[in-house]
Amino acid sequence: MLRLFEQYQIRKVQELEGMWDFQMEGFDGNYRLPVPGCWEQHPSFSRHRGRGIYTKELLLDHSGTICLTFKGVSHTADVYFDGEKIVHHYNAFTPFSVIIQHVSKGKHKLKVSVDNTFGEHSALHVPNDYYTYGGITRPVAMEYLPDAYIKSIQFLPYKKENQWHARMEIAVANLSEKSANLSLSCHIADTTIHSNSACLDGNSEMSFTFDHPFPSVEEWSTSNPSLYLLHAILSIDGEAIDDQIERVGFRTISLKDGSLLLNGKPIFLKGFNRHEDYAALGCSLPLQLMVQDMDLLQDLGANAVRTCHYPNDERFLDLCDERGILVWEENHARGLSLERMQNPNFDKQCEDCIQEMIENHYNHPSILIWGILNECASDTKEGRAKYKRQYEQIKRLDASRPTTSATCRHFTDICLDLPDIVSVNLYPRWYENMSVEECCRKELEWISSTPGNGKPIIVSEMGAGAVYGYRDRTKAKWSEELQAEIIRECLATYMNQKQITGVFIWQFADCRVTEEEWFQSRPRSHNNKGVVDEYRRPKLSYDVVKEMFTNR
Repeated sequence: MLRLFEQYQIRKVQELEGMWDFQMEGFDGNYRLPVPGCWEQHPSFSRHRGRGIYTKELLLDHSGTICLTFKGVSHTADVYFDGEKIVHHYNAFTPFSVIIQHVSKGKHKLKVSVDNTFGEHSALHVPNDYYTYGGITRPVAMEYLPDAYIKSIQFLPYKKENQWHARMEIAVANLSEKSANLSLSCHIADTTIHSNSACLDGNSEMSFTFDHPFPSVEEWSTSNPSLYLLHAILSIDGEAIDDQIERVGFRTISLKDGSLLLNGKPIFLKGFNRHEDYAALGCSLPLQLMVQDMDLLQDLGANAVRTCHYPNDERFLDLCDERGILVWEENHARGLSLERMQNPNFDKQCEDCIQEMIENHYNHPSILIWGILNECASDTKEGRAKYKRQYEQIKRLDASRPTTSATCRHFTDICLDLPDIVSVNLYPRWYENMSVEECCRKELEWISSTPGNGKPIIVSEMGAGAVYGYRDRTKAKWSEELQAEIIRECLATYMNQKQITGVFIWQFADCRVTEEEWFQSRPRSHNNKGVVDEYRRPKLSYDVVKEMFTNR
C-alpha cells in the first residue's frame, strides 16, 4: 500500500510488494527477503553494512511505457531493468521514479543494488544517533503510462474576503513524438472545473492552472481534519486517458506577533520527535504499527510530530492528515560538523532531498513547517552560507509554509535571522548542569538579543534518558523516575512561557543507534529518551506527559 486512498481510477498501477530474491555481497547463498523491509530482519545481516542485490521478475500484460516508483531505498540505490542501469538515487527517506519507454509485453528483470555503507560518497548518512538500515524499506510500484500523462498536482488553499479559494497547478507531459490536443478537468468538493483545450508538442511539458472559489467547504483543523479528494482527469480530443487523485485540506498557516497561526488562530504545539524505528523491524514499519504510534500519540494528548531528522513514509503523513496531527517535516542532516558539511557531495545531496521532500509532500494539509539541518554548524560563516542556500531553496519551492532549524549552538548561533521560527534544543538537568527555569531564562534572553527577536520560538527537543524497567527511588541517571521528573519540570516551565509557541519532547520511542560512534553514551545501543521503549511499552514519563498535555 503506497497511500491510504486510491490514487487512480484510470491509470493502471501494480504494487511490487512481497518476496524478492536477494544476495548479499561477500555472503554465499541466495535468499528471499520481503519488500518493503530491512535486511537487518534476517539473522545473517542483523548488523551488516554493505551492498545487497534485490531482483524480481516483472510480467507486463501489454507493451508501452512504465514508471517505476520507489518510496524509499536505504540508502543508496542503483536500479537496473533487463540488465541496463536506469537510475541512481541517494537518500533512504525520499521517493524517486524512473520512466521506461518502449517496453515489450512479457517477462522482464528488475534489479536493485542497495548500499548502506558510510564513506565520502555519503554526506548525510553518517554514523548517527539513529540507525541507518539497509534494504528496500518502503513500497515499490509499477505504473502503466499513456503517451500523455499527469505528472504532478499542486494544491494551494487560501482565503479571500472570508471565502475559501484554491490554486491548483497540474503538470502534464507528452512522451510521444507527436503533438496532442489536451484538456483537463478537476473534480473536488462537488465542483467540476474544465480547462480549455491546449496543444502540447511532442516530448514536452505544460501546466494547467485553476484558481477557483469553494464557498461550501469545511476548513481543516486539529479538531476537525476535513479532507477532500481532488480528481484530475486528462483527455485527448475529449477521450479520458489518464488521471490522478490527491487528498487535500483547506487551511492557512501564518505568523503574527511571535505566534504561529492555523486558520488565523494561535496554536500551541504539543509534540514529539519521532523516529521511524521499531524493535526487530527497523525503519520499515507496516501500516498497523504506524497506526499504533498514532493512537499512542493522540492518547498522550499530542497535536504535533516532528519527523526527526528526515522525510517520513507518506502513509504516516496520510494518518496525520486524517487525525489532525500537525507535522514539522525536515530534510536529512543531523549533527554535522563543518568538516562534514564541507563534503563535496553535501550541497547536492541536501538539495535533492529538499526538492524530493517538498515536491512529493506539498499537498499534505498536516505539514505545518519545513525544517533543515538539525544541530549543524550554524555558528560558522561557512555553515551559515549553507543554511541560507537551503532556506532560499525551500522558499522557491513553497513560500506558503514557515521554515525553521533546531539549534544547539546556544549563545553562538549566527543564523537566527534566516528561519521564520527560532527552534532550540534544551536539555537542562541532563546535558546541561542547571535548573530548567534558569536554562529557559538564559535562552530567551539570548534570543531576544539576536535577529531572532520577535519570531515564534519552539523548544524543539527536551527530555532525559531512561532504560525501560530501571526503577530507582534515588532517581539515578537512566532511571524512569528521573526522566519523569525532568520532563514534568520542563513542560511546566516551557508551556507557561508566553514567548514559546511549542514544545517537542525528545522523544516518542526509543530507537537503535549506530554503534560506530554512539555505543559509549547510549546504553543498549539505543537512544533511550523515549516515553515508550522500542516495543512501545510505556515508561513512568508516559502518564506525566499525558496529564500535562491533556490539561493544557
